[in-house]
Formats: sequence, structure tokens, C-alpha cells
Amino acid sequence: MAEPLLRELNRLRALILDPDVLVKAVASGRQKGEQPAWRRAELRYVDLKAGRHLQVTTYDDTQAFTANHAVSGDAARDALDALLDEPFANWNVDTTTQSHQLRVTKKLEAVVHTTDRAEPVEAEREHDRDKQRLLPEDDPVFVALGISDAQGRLKPSRQAKYRQVEEFLRLLDSSITDALDKGHLRRPTADEPLRIADLGCGNAYLTFAAERYLSGVRGLPVRLTGVDVKEQSREHNSAVAAGLGAAARQSMNFVVGTIGGVALDPAPEVVLALHACDTATDEALAQAVGWGAQLVLAAPCCHHDIAAQLRKAPTPAPYAVLTRHGILRERLADTLTDGLRASLMRQQGYRVDVVQFVESQHTPRNTMLRAVRTGGPVKGGSVRKEYDELVATWGIHPRLAELLGS
Repeated sequence: MAEPLLRELNRLRALILDPDVLVKAVASGRQKGEQPAWRRAELRYVDLKAGRHLQVTTYDDTQAFTANHAVSGDAARDALDALLDEPFANWNVDTTTQSHQLRVTKKLEAVVHTTDRAEPVEAEREHDRDKQRLLPEDDPVFVALGISDAQGRLKPSRQAKYRQVEEFLRLLDSSITDALDKGHLRRPTADEPLRIADLGCGNAYLTFAAERYLSGVRGLPVRLTGVDVKEQSREHNSAVAAGLGAAARQSMNFVVGTIGGVALDPAPEVVLALHACDTATDEALAQAVGWGAQLVLAAPCCHHDIAAQLRKAPTPAPYAVLTRHGILRERLADTLTDGLRASLMRQQGYRVDVVQFVESQHTPRNTMLRAVRTGGPVKGGSVRKEYDELVATWGIHPRLAELLGS
């Protein structure tokens, strides 16, 4: 039965603000027509040297942000009230004796389900917990790839690569989960595994990690195909796959081919293109569109094509200050290129997010385009108008538009 939303949120608020009762609270989802500041928020109490604090961890599409708020005074209450004001669609509150689930309806009413625990539980209050890794440092895949040594210890020189793999897996995991939950991606079976292609895979660090996590940890039936132009890469990667048992499981294979010319049958449902140089990213996006891929994750490497066009074309007024200096012109080219790619993918029926891949101190190439197919191509409308005006203003011709015939 639906109940007044404000009343039920206040009831949960009292439980969350009781340090002796709360185990954990989670807010997620979004109300119809609204967008919370965070994708997800988690709350629990921790005991610090300065006393007990309410720990709030908020998540955007790629990162987690943790803040601790003192129980004494107004800090904890103010932090909670700020989250209660956000248009989250769901609140799950676990206490020592009960579990409460609140769902916000389209009419902005609350449907609450409360269950009693068979036995009371104790909440963990320790603060210094190791961050949960999707794949630990001593996982066989990292040893095989040379990221960790034979004893499973992360090599100091490979810390940036390990961080990149970890953040990529988090983004891939959340993207696949969201696409499955919303019906944009079919649920795989043992007979029909999820087909994933990594275009321009190189030494396939991320390909191997994706197979290991999706199949070994999540238990999803997958079949990954790594594509690279070099025969040497195919031989090396096939040998690593055999050593890890992936070849025997028939969950991975590697082929030689160009990004724009490879033929895969059946077509992949998920396409990865990670750090493909310059217009190779455009070729990967065009391939994904041609295959009708439901999910695309592309991390561009460089943007020489548009940068070269900006150097040759006259700068439209009043933007000369943005192209007068080389470093600013290069950054503008990066932004224009990925913005136009996102617009072109939207015109092809994809919902597109441009997110941070990893922090800039780990790699300057830290942008990820995430596209989920949600419908058919868009022939006109505001999206096409914005695109046409932008390319006309700057006098540029994106490679992706040529490949898509736009």
C-alpha cells in the first residue's frame, strides 16, 4: 500500500540517525523525470579516533567519494538530509533487527516493505577496511600479464596499469549491469554467451581482465574476441589465453584484422575500443553501429584529425583566443572530437555518456564514451540541428560522419 513519501522518509531518517541501530543504508535509482546528483549513496557508522562518525560514500559513473561526518553536532544530520532531498527512487535501510525497503512510485508516494531478521546482527564500525578490488593483485591473470610477480605481488612499475584495469572493470561492470537491468542487453546463457569484441586490443590487458572478471567472478557466460592488425599480437595473446585456460573454456579467441575491416559472425553485442589512435576510434564506433551493438565503450587516444582541420580552417568569431595557443587548440580539438562523436552516436539511436575513465594523474587519456543502444536512428530534430550548426561554425568534417554516411 502506498504511503505519504515524506512521512516514510522521516521514519527511515530516524533509523539512519541512530548509531546503535543502523547497519547500512543505500540510496539508488532516480525518480521519474528527475536526476539525483549521485548514482548511488551508501551510509554507515565508523569509529574513528575522534569518535563515531556517519560515513557517506557517494558514487558517480566512475568514482566513489567518501566523507565522514561527526555524530555530535549537526554534521551527520545535515549530510543525511542533503541525500534525502535528492530524488532517489529507492532506499534500503538495514538495522540490527530489521530490513526496510522503500520505493518511490510515479505518483511520488512510498511503497515500503519491512522484514524482521531471524536473529539480531552487529554492525561493523571499523574504518580502515581494505578497498574491495574486483580482481585482487594476486589473480592469475595479472601474473600472466606481468602486472604482478610470480608471488602475486603488484610490481611497482605496473601500478598505473593495475589502476587502469581496475577502473575499467568497474565501468564495464556497472555498464553491463545497467544495460541488463533495463533490457537494453539480453541476458546471456551457456548456449548463447554474451559476445564481446575488443577492437585494436594490442596486448589485451583489458580483454583478459574483462574475461576473467565477467566469467570467473560474476559468472556471466561470455565470449570475447580480440582484434588486432598484428599477427604477433594474435600469437602472443592466444598463448596467454591457453595458459589461463580461457582457450579451453572457449571464452576467448584472437583474430588478425583492421578495426574497420574485420568481419565477425555472429556480430558482437558489446564493443570495446580502448585507446585506439585518432580516427581508429571512429572506425570502431562505425563498426559497432554497423553491427548493431547494444553497448559500446570507447576510450579515445588522440585527436589529430580535427586538430589538423582546426589549424587549416579560419577560426570563427569570437573564438580566436581558443586557437591562438597550441595547447588550447589541442584541448579544444579533443573536446570537439568527442562531443561530435557523442552527437553522431545519439543520432544513431544510442544514449551516450562521456565519463572519466581514470584520474588524470594515471593517464592524460582518461575520457570514455559509453553508448547504449535504446532505439532507432534519429533523422532530424534538435540533436541533428545542434550537430549541423557546430560543424558548419567550425568548418570541420568528422571522420565518424563520413564512415556513417551522415
